[in-house]
Amino acid sequence: MTETPNYTAAFEELKSIVSEMESGAISIDELSDKLKRATELIKICNAKLTATEGDVKTILKELEQ
Repeated sequence: MTETPNYTAAFEELKSIVSEMESGAISIDELSDKLKRATELIKICNAKLTATEGDVKTILKELEQ
């Protein structure tokens, strides 16, 4: 099993996939796999952003006290 990438790596890979799709560099044979991978990467990025938002809210709440 592959290791889950950090936010930066996931975002960079996602940008690469989007760029390939926009340029038409992805063949029909690859499209399904690329879309599945993009979905996984979006979930990773979303989870990290949500966790970071929670951390920031917690820190700000602590500072108010």
